[in-house]
Amino acid sequence: MQKYDHKQIEKKWQKYWLDHKTYKVEIDRTKPKYYVLDMFPYPSGSGLHVGHPEGYTATDILARYKRQKGFNVLHPMGWDNFGLPAEQYAIRTGTHPAVTTKKNVENFKRQLQSLGFSYDWDREISTSDPSYYKWTQWIFTKLYEKGLAYEAEMSVNFCPALGTVLANEEIENGRSKEGGHLVERRPLRQWVLKITAYAERLLQDLDLLDWPEGLKKLQANWIGRSEGVQVEFLIDGTAEKITVFTTCPHTLFGATYLVLAPEHPLINQITTTAQRQSVEQYQKETALKSDFDRTEIAKNKTGVFTGAYAINPINQQKIPIWMADYVLIHYGTGAVMAVPSHDERDFEFAQQYGLPCVQVIEPDLTKEDGDHEHLRHAISAGKKCWTGAGTAMNSQSNIFSINGQTTEQAKESVANWLETHQKGRRTVSFKLRDWLFSRQRYWGEPFPLLHFEDGTLRTLDLDELPLCPPQISQYKPASDGSSPLTNAPEWVFITDVKTGKAARRETNTMPQWAGSCWYYIRFCDPHNDQEAWSKEAEQYWLPVDLYVGGVEHAVLHLLYSRFWHKVLYDCGFLSTPEPFKSLRNQGLITARSYQNSLGAYVTPEEVIEQDGAYIHQKTGEKLRSQIEKMSKSKLNGVSPDEVIEEFGADSLRLYEMFMGPLEKEKVWNTDAVSGCRRFLSRFYDLAISLKLTSENSLEALKLGHRLVKGVEEDIVAMQFNTAIAKMMEFVNNFSKLEAYPASVLKMATQALYPFAPHLAEEIWEILGIKEPLSYASYPQAEERYLEDSTVLYVVQVNGKLRGRFELPKDQTEAQIVEAAKREPGIQRHIDGAEIVKIVFVPNKLLNFVVKQQ
Repeated sequence: MQKYDHKQIEKKWQKYWLDHKTYKVEIDRTKPKYYVLDMFPYPSGSGLHVGHPEGYTATDILARYKRQKGFNVLHPMGWDNFGLPAEQYAIRTGTHPAVTTKKNVENFKRQLQSLGFSYDWDREISTSDPSYYKWTQWIFTKLYEKGLAYEAEMSVNFCPALGTVLANEEIENGRSKEGGHLVERRPLRQWVLKITAYAERLLQDLDLLDWPEGLKKLQANWIGRSEGVQVEFLIDGTAEKITVFTTCPHTLFGATYLVLAPEHPLINQITTTAQRQSVEQYQKETALKSDFDRTEIAKNKTGVFTGAYAINPINQQKIPIWMADYVLIHYGTGAVMAVPSHDERDFEFAQQYGLPCVQVIEPDLTKEDGDHEHLRHAISAGKKCWTGAGTAMNSQSNIFSINGQTTEQAKESVANWLETHQKGRRTVSFKLRDWLFSRQRYWGEPFPLLHFEDGTLRTLDLDELPLCPPQISQYKPASDGSSPLTNAPEWVFITDVKTGKAARRETNTMPQWAGSCWYYIRFCDPHNDQEAWSKEAEQYWLPVDLYVGGVEHAVLHLLYSRFWHKVLYDCGFLSTPEPFKSLRNQGLITARSYQNSLGAYVTPEEVIEQDGAYIHQKTGEKLRSQIEKMSKSKLNGVSPDEVIEEFGADSLRLYEMFMGPLEKEKVWNTDAVSGCRRFLSRFYDLAISLKLTSENSLEALKLGHRLVKGVEEDIVAMQFNTAIAKMMEFVNNFSKLEAYPASVLKMATQALYPFAPHLAEEIWEILGIKEPLSYASYPQAEERYLEDSTVLYVVQVNGKLRGRFELPKDQTEAQIVEAAKREPGIQRHIDGAEIVKIVFVPNKLLNFVVKQQ
């Protein structure tokens, strides 16, 4: 018998799909549309590892299934090409980033095609293609025209070694993810996008989305809406004031000190001579820390006293002004009022520096709070803080008192008093900050801007786009933070052809986020030279029906895309308020890594397992082992090329989905792929078996209809692992039949097709079916084959299992009793015994209750 040859089959059908443009799609208003999208990849030099195809396989299953259900499916793929890694490779090797990127894209595309994904490759886009970033630049001009893009000097994450600003996500533990270099805070003049203008809508419109609740909560927390009051503290001995935003005005009587960010503009002005050296040294130390390092919850609080004092407006108490790195200048007002008796962070700081704690809330305690007397004493003694609700105490002055009021009453009373006596105002604050939008890099979109000598500027018109970067050989940014584009003065300094004035081009470039903010729109109309997209295309395809990607993009990429989408919607260029209707995250695929005593990683091929320990097979050294995220640096990444070569693309696809629920973290095991390979081989054997027949049997029809029903339900629920389990069970049961009805195998092949398309196409051809499988309607399960005509009856004696019967449904009690009494295994428990009661549950159970001997 001919054996299943995955190499021959997969090569054959991949060529067929490409040659026939099987998945090419156009607008077709006779069909419902379905737009399913992957978060498109950054094509690195190392290529894909087996963790990457997990989400791609899930979307491909849905794309193929939706075509079977008659949908017009848009399933595109492209490349997020701009960014730091390609530029760093250029710096190290002298290779132009475009050359590196082209090579990486070719490898990624080859790998994706080898997995048989049903992308419409005619819609392929690349963010570094001038025909694409022409429109990225055009969108920036629209943001500028709406007053949403501006220049400002900002404190930024700057990496001297890389010579560029870094986003928070490009930093880990105070170092750049690219190269592991130290990052510091530095003031630089930057282009900034006013995303804060959309904070309220970005928050409210989360209710419109079918996204995981945890992901929506992450976005809501990042936006960080809070209602509170602005309070002004007069600096003692001056006319200057420090403005603080607080959500807890009821604790104002308990404010015992203020804390300013080290970058606060008043620091240098208010610092006393005695404290100046300490303050300046602390500012230098803070500049070397990232925002994450400064605000990490677990870190010890540090700070320096400025020597200055402020006046608490509600009781005229003089309180010290400190400076601490956990306060960030770009969050709130860059200043906080500290109430250590009722805030954990303030309490820790006060304990560290011996600052006073004044209790102003008598806590509402519950059983869960433990020993009430002990807790009350600890709070009043300044040894614990209370952050919950309660009743105001120690909250009175000569002119005002809130003692005895509940937390909610006290909040309102103090807010009213501040509005009346201090011009304080109720306000809404957001943690969300405006988006730093410029980078000191070569490999990014140039800004479509011209600066004139008089300080004015103009954005380039559409007929001047795309603005392409110059050809340069020196890609490394200067240590002062200036862009590599300054190495091309003939490009930077020009005469503006439209005004005739001397002009300077912007030398910063846009961040990698720019191109990925809107790529999903361009996929709707990727070859349009006249517009970024046509109204007809966006109205037909948008919004994206399902977006799948890693949870690491839960906040910024998604938030930035939603922001741009809303701006374009407000401009009248889009007809939907949100870009991604439904979104799902795939879980991380991890793998075992191995390290020697020096901390160096060892390849799995160098490791042997002995008595539960991992040993280096050459040195004999016992190795440390742990499950970690797949990474080239940790030597635990597995290339899909190796798995496809040995087991086949269909086996890899099946295993990726069979490992567990899509959203859960899974541990990779290459050896386990063989189980999926054996299943596919058995499926193939059914198709070429001599037992294949044109005649149907009731048993086979039941197996087939139940399979297509169960698999369809699981695909819709994205429970792909259980769908595969059902297919494996089908093969087990179908193989036991005396003959294999071809019509039932056809149904099973259609259920298999979204998961293992190469093998399904081959079997479809073997079965001699002329209709193209990719667009053949998914089988409709018939109810008559889904219901059981027999059921399993359980027989008990005094509640203990004594027998089972597979009998026709709806047997009477008398019929089951008669059958049970004929069964020897039951007879010996009831013969001679007095049956005092019989419990009968139709179609389920018969229980003899007998008198105990």
